[in-house]
Amino acid sequence: MRIAIFTDTFYPEVNGVANTLEKFTNYLETQDISYKVFAPISVSNGYVSDHIHRLKSLSFFLYPECRLAFPNIIQLKTEIEQFSPDIIHVATPFTVGLSGVYFAKKLNIPLVGSYHTDFSDYLHFYDLQFLTKPLWKYMKWFHHSFKKLFVPSMDTLEKLNNRGFCNLEIWPRGVDCQTYHPYYKKEMIRNRYAISEKYILSFVGRLAPEKDLKTLMTVAGSLPPEISEQVHWLIAGDGPLHDELKMTALPNMTFTGYLKGVELAEAYSATDLFVFPSPTETFGNVVLEALASGTPVIGANSGGVKNIISNRVNGYLCEPGEAEDFIKRILHLLDNDSLRVQMGINARKYALTQKWDQIFEDVIQQYSNVINEPATKLYA
Repeated sequence: MRIAIFTDTFYPEVNGVANTLEKFTNYLETQDISYKVFAPISVSNGYVSDHIHRLKSLSFFLYPECRLAFPNIIQLKTEIEQFSPDIIHVATPFTVGLSGVYFAKKLNIPLVGSYHTDFSDYLHFYDLQFLTKPLWKYMKWFHHSFKKLFVPSMDTLEKLNNRGFCNLEIWPRGVDCQTYHPYYKKEMIRNRYAISEKYILSFVGRLAPEKDLKTLMTVAGSLPPEISEQVHWLIAGDGPLHDELKMTALPNMTFTGYLKGVELAEAYSATDLFVFPSPTETFGNVVLEALASGTPVIGANSGGVKNIISNRVNGYLCEPGEAEDFIKRILHLLDNDSLRVQMGINARKYALTQKWDQIFEDVIQQYSNVINEPATKLYA
């Protein structure tokens, strides 16, 4: 099998799409499956591979990690014909993705795609709600010729199904439980960031409006004083709100910047509670990483997060944007050590069942089905 992947974001960019595709292509290499990635030139130019064809690009205003590329159609056609893929996978709906759709039709190559980001949910946080209808119209048009459209969670599947999308398949996310685990020495993080408080509460993610960091900051600033003085907040990530958040940060709040690998895993492991108010996740990779680290999660009852957190088992689900709901759950778990520990054990057990290899095996089987079956309509 020869797979061509068209995406507007790829490693070393830092986001859920790029991370998932990096994991997938690493898996393809272990299976000796040929692939070619067509992606924009990276902001960081340190990663070069014969498997990647890079395109000139500019950043996308809503999501700078996604690039708007300027494909050279003649050059792309030559590259694709030389590679001769059995299937084209389009991962994003921008210019590189459009190129993938175009060549799949022109060269009669089976076409599948994956839906990673609910940009319509982002519009509210950027005061762009007036774009909702044209955005959905475009998304339906863009995906109409896909034989399969992979979505990361049941929540996303139901949302797209209600909007008339068909041929939907769930492509969940796994987690590396050898990197993310509860067994790191907690003192390393405490010493690294000079944390003396009894409890560590953390957030990991892009520091941007769609993560609802307004609610997070309200929660942090509204804990009772006698509890707040026992809590240290660890905020890991970067993004457009970084400087603004640091300016208004509480004394018991540390901004680590972007963390990855063992450094990130150590932070999760040292955390007593992971607090994640984002209502816009199609999956919630960081939530699964926290669970793998034996850390209970208090998250928004929205998007893919609600399909990962089992309420009262490995965490709590709160009403999106309701700071009081988050505060209530935080206080309850900080006051119940045995419950918090048991939730952490349950969290780790669940994460151990989410294996990347099995997930990717299922995707490859779906590819085979598409290659060997006749086309079907995307819409009912």
